[in-house]
Amino acid sequence: MQKDLDFLKNKLKNSFDVKYREVHTALGEATIVFIDVLCSTQFISEYIVEPLTQIKENINTEDDVLKKVLNINILGFSKDQEDTLLHVLSGDVVILFNDFQKVIYCETKGFVRRGVGTPITEAVVKGPREGFTEAFVDNVTLVRRRIKNANLKFEPLYVGNASQTVVCLSYIEGLAPKELIDEVREKINSLDYEFILDTNYIEATLRANKTVFDTVGYTEKADELCAKILEGRVAVMVDGTPFVISVPYFFLENFQTPDDYYLNRYFTSFTRILRWLAFFIAMFLPALYVSLVTHHFSILPSSFVFRLAVARAGVPFPIVAEVIIMMILFQLIKEAGLRLPQPIGTSMSIVAALILGDAAVGAGIASKITIIVVAISTVSYFLIPKLYGSVSMWTILITATSALYGLPGVVLMGMILIAHLGNLNSCGYPYLFPLGSLKSYKFKDIFFRGSLDKISNGIIKKDDKNDIEEKVN
Repeated sequence: MQKDLDFLKNKLKNSFDVKYREVHTALGEATIVFIDVLCSTQFISEYIVEPLTQIKENINTEDDVLKKVLNINILGFSKDQEDTLLHVLSGDVVILFNDFQKVIYCETKGFVRRGVGTPITEAVVKGPREGFTEAFVDNVTLVRRRIKNANLKFEPLYVGNASQTVVCLSYIEGLAPKELIDEVREKINSLDYEFILDTNYIEATLRANKTVFDTVGYTEKADELCAKILEGRVAVMVDGTPFVISVPYFFLENFQTPDDYYLNRYFTSFTRILRWLAFFIAMFLPALYVSLVTHHFSILPSSFVFRLAVARAGVPFPIVAEVIIMMILFQLIKEAGLRLPQPIGTSMSIVAALILGDAAVGAGIASKITIIVVAISTVSYFLIPKLYGSVSMWTILITATSALYGLPGVVLMGMILIAHLGNLNSCGYPYLFPLGSLKSYKFKDIFFRGSLDKISNGIIKKDDKNDIEEKVN
């Protein structure tokens, strides 16, 4: 045991929060090792130190200590020195007896954690408001409360050579495809990181390469994650972050919100159509404006052309440069409002948009109609927040192409966009699924929200991977 104790002291030296408590017992001297900022010191005193000092004469082995002395739910023997060190770093107490060969560990976690609250990034009008926290054990609790299924599995993995961060796979055995589980597990185990601090470290290896579209889903809401797990997907929790990712993730899910399934079906379908409309407005409106004014102004009403010419009189930039400059300015305002403290950021965004827009028109840098077009396009972004980054980048690209080729350029970029989306996959599943397989899935939950009884039965079954690939191809 002295060798194990020396190993711990060498590894944990120069750490003020590591405590070594020597205890005299009837079995000889024992040393308790723990990190006090991660453990409950009161629990250690009552349920470890006190029982050890009162050991009776009929206790002779390590097994007797576990069975008759320590009244703790989670305890056992360490496998080796590295396992002992990991237990200490994870917030457990390890007990080393001078005359015994095995090291005992006991779970006594008592660190400070944030309470379950309302997710800021996913506000809902109606429905559950519980959100995940940075402690993955709390996240497991939120999922367990909602899914009372013996086949619900939480498989722990350790990632990061230096951080040894807990990464937890969650799925329903027999419902989630085994090939999907194996693929996710293999990719996570193959990670060679020194440390990971967020789910994005895991997303980087699961998402499709060379695209700005998210092919891995993420959420802070427990009810949304449970719905995905019940559909046969695999969730990945990372200790230290409230965002939980899930795969596979499909393009159509960007137009769905958590409260779609808690509000009136017909109103939800209407709002979902609005999101689709906002997507096309945000993506193509600036490009259509540039192409019509630059190449196809003859098809516009003469009165509108006259007003446009008057509005653009004195603007020194070509129409495409004017539009792109204003789009970039709106992006700057958005980013500034996002990064500043919330009370300041909201006010700053409103004031900056009003002042810059009015000043740009007054200085002759942009015309009023350009400000209106870019503003409508920017507002449309916010109806589809999960597509904000990808749409904003593609909009600039499509707008630049429309300035060169007009409406044919817009159509060409639209075809390239569809081809790009159709070429993506999420852990082996087509990203545009279920488009291309309408005969089987019909319209359960695509453009219109289907009835809940059909949605509840629309799970991803074991053999669906090959089936949907054949239908899409």
